This record gives sequence, structure tokens and C-alpha cells, in this order.
Amino acid sequence: MIEIKNLNVKSGKKEILKGVNLKLVKGKAYVLMGPNGSGKTTLANVLMGNPKYKISSGEILFNKKNITKLPTNERAKKGFFLSFQFPVEIPGVTISNFLRTAYNSIKEKRISFLDFKRLLEEKAKELNINKKFLERYLNENFSGGEKKKMEILQMLVLNPEFIILDETDSGLDIDSLKIISKAIKKFIDKNKTILIITHHKKILDYIKPDKVFIMVDGKIVKEGKKEIINSLEKKGYGGIKK
Repeated sequence: MIEIKNLNVKSGKKEILKGVNLKLVKGKAYVLMGPNGSGKTTLANVLMGNPKYKISSGEILFNKKNITKLPTNERAKKGFFLSFQFPVEIPGVTISNFLRTAYNSIKEKRISFLDFKRLLEEKAKELNINKKFLERYLNENFSGGEKKKMEILQMLVLNPEFIILDETDSGLDIDSLKIISKAIKKFIDKNKTILIITHHKKILDYIKPDKVFIMVDGKIVKEGKKEIINSLEKKGYGGIKK
């Protein structure tokens, strides 16, 4: 589904990604771990088409088609979704209006107000979100956990094919982590690919990854099964790199 070939990326004059190669297939869940500043969030943004980052060489293929230069909105229409590490507040725009606009902008067939209301409330229920909450302005005065729930609500409503979750588990209490993890696990099917970026092992107690990638200094230095993480906890990233 997604193939990254020898990807080199800069932000300004700084080289961040240094020859990244990855292949992610449909129906699988992947985990990307690494120390702060290793390039994980940069990779997420580049996959989503953020123009802040310059691809100096390499390419990104989606279903065998080159999308390296495709803008963000076109990637969204193809089924790309990124859950942000630090979701922004949008005063004056309700969650309901924001998501209906987003839904209609990427789907071929527009949805009616009533049909969307039913869809939104159904998905909110999966995350234990009160429907009255949906009329609040997006992320305004939300706690960190509430903002992360809103990101997962967007995922459930928009129903993308390729999902990148950038530290969705950070800042969550135990109950919220269980609810979100359950929703993510239920969401994954044979037509979807998910890449989870995390620093923590706990979310992986709920979502079993098919493969784990370790990134250090802009490079994938190791990949394998979940057992890599146990080695990581003992040796640290320096030990993994060696």
C-alpha cells in the first residue's frame, strides 16, 4: 500500500530523514519508535504532504503510484489521515461543523445534515463522548486527553485507508487509553494500514503490531516483532543501534 524508497528530507538547511526505506501493506498495524528528535514526526508530516519539509531525494508510492509531489488535500482524498501530536484549537468552529465540512470535502457523495448527525453521534458514542460535547468549538479549552479523543473521532468519521497516529497515547489517563485503543483496534481491517508513532509500550498491550520500526538520527536502524521493544527497554536506543 505504502512504499517509501530512499527518502531524504530537509527542513531549512537541516537534514532530518536520511535514506528512509519502508514498506507498509494493507491490513497491518505498524509501530515507529525512537528518541526525541530522531525524525518520527517529520516522517509523519512528509507522508501527509506538509510543504514545510523539502524532499531532496527519494519517493513515496501509494498503491504503486508515485505521490511524492501530491499536495495534502489530494492525499486526504486518497484516504490519508494524520492524528496530530499537538492538536490545534479552532475557536468559532464547532466539532460538528468542522467534521461535516471535512467529510464532504473528501467524499464523492455529499452527506445530508441529518445523516451526518447520526454518523457523528454513533462514532462519538464509541469514544464515550457526550453528544452535547460535539457543539463545542474544536479543541478550545480541551484537556490533552480530550484533544486526543477528538483526533480519533475524526478518524472514525472520515474512515481513511492509511492512518498515522503521532503519539496519540501521550497525555491519556488509563481509562481514556483503553477507550481509544479499543476504538483503534476495532477500526483496523483488511483494507486499512495504520502506523502508530509512540514512546510508550502501554498502547501496544491493546493493539498488537505486525512490525516495529526503530528510528535513530533520521534512519531506520532496526525492525522486527514486538519483542524488539523489550530489548529496547534494557539497552536503550544506543544499544539497539549497535
